[in-house]
Amino acid sequence: MVESKDAHNHVMGRELTMEFARVTEAAALASARWWGRGDKIAADGAAVSAMRAMFDTVKVDGVVVIGEGEMDEAPMLYIGEKVGTGKNIKVDIAVDPLEGTNIVAKGLMGAIAVLAAAPSGCLLHAPDMYMEKIAVGPEAAGKIHLNASVTENVNAVAKSLHKKVQDITVVVLDRPRHQKIIDELRSIGTRIKLITDGDVSPAVATAIPGSGVDMVIGVGGAPEGVLAAAALRCLGGEIQGRLWPEDEHDVERAHKLGVTDVRKILTLDDLVKGDDVIFAATGITDGDFLKGVRYYSKMATTHTLVMRGTTGTVRFIDAQHRLDKKPECKKF
Repeated sequence: MVESKDAHNHVMGRELTMEFARVTEAAALASARWWGRGDKIAADGAAVSAMRAMFDTVKVDGVVVIGEGEMDEAPMLYIGEKVGTGKNIKVDIAVDPLEGTNIVAKGLMGAIAVLAAAPSGCLLHAPDMYMEKIAVGPEAAGKIHLNASVTENVNAVAKSLHKKVQDITVVVLDRPRHQKIIDELRSIGTRIKLITDGDVSPAVATAIPGSGVDMVIGVGGAPEGVLAAAALRCLGGEIQGRLWPEDEHDVERAHKLGVTDVRKILTLDDLVKGDDVIFAATGITDGDFLKGVRYYSKMATTHTLVMRGTTGTVRFIDAQHRLDKKPECKKF
């Protein structure tokens, strides 16, 4: 194989955007079969297997830096696993084959199959632990801060968007740990959208016009913070994060991955270095900006968002999949 000029420049070529879209489409098609069937483990397993199989066709020398867990915990897409054909540019891969396992099991809204890719060394190797996060779209970028109060951040977002505080919508994971945040948001009259799972999708939605989401705040997963950062890097939004270790074991885990100061505020530049990043997400169930998978007699449709940081191009792809022509779809 003749290496492209892009490989020598260490830039991910535009053709990879479609390759990665196919990877998230495969995961979405597989896990959507488990929609509403009450089995989150089967839904996740289907997404992981389909995503892993499709990665074999992608022309990159990839390594999973954020995935399904450590090698001893996950059979595939584990941290450190090599993916792709092994030819072309070396890339870091962050994946969540099914963000929102409970969402699919219960037939709720907002589940996605998602991945981000950047040249080797450009994605933070986030430990699998909690992270405090705040995310906003381009208009409010540079106006928020993790150390500011909830009220100050909401006021800053409202001012940036030329909206009243009462018209701002903030997404918060519905967890007991967020009660103080929820109480403060309610006291200033802000609209709150409480979600059961999956904070990558709403973080991305803050930067998509018309999604109805203005800000995401609270404690969620650190790996999801990196995935959201990749999208917001492409869209011009902002995310700040700070690791939220629950015990000494978490602190040690962070140190092992090279995070010396666990209380440091992580900016977009810490989470994703540079603009050379590709983000792809396919809707599994209907959400704020992506439609879920639809099945017909011999066909399924998917709705995918794919973006490239170097050009800032954002594409929404509506695809029809002939199930009889895809051997991998017959297995589901």
